[in-house]
Amino acid sequence: MAREDLILGPDTLEALVDGLGDLRLALGPRAEPGLDAVRTDLRRALAAREAGDRDASVEGITAAMRRLAGLADLLDPAEAAMMRAVAAQFEVALRRGEAADAARSVDLMRERSGARKKRGDENKL
Repeated sequence: MAREDLILGPDTLEALVDGLGDLRLALGPRAEPGLDAVRTDLRRALAAREAGDRDASVEGITAAMRRLAGLADLLDPAEAAMMRAVAAQFEVALRRGEAADAARSVDLMRERSGARKKRGDENKL
């Protein structure tokens, strides 16, 4: 499976949607509208992926990443600035088809957020 398929794949997008509940707890009620928008972006990306529209899928994913980076302002504005920079790198890499660079951005965002992969997910993004 190509690295891009891991990024754009339905399992990865569904995992991101499922993980938003944990973020809701961490960010609090002020983040609810933003997290709802992230969920909508990811659902749109998933639908586009299923329809074979790679460009629309990438747009939905990158919009979600930008929104998530912005939500970090609720916890730490300095960290949010760094997350926005990483989200921008992710977007550029994904649009260029540089899946390995996009995956590194995902890994960095995961590391900075404190998120951990679950057992059995070591080979997933």
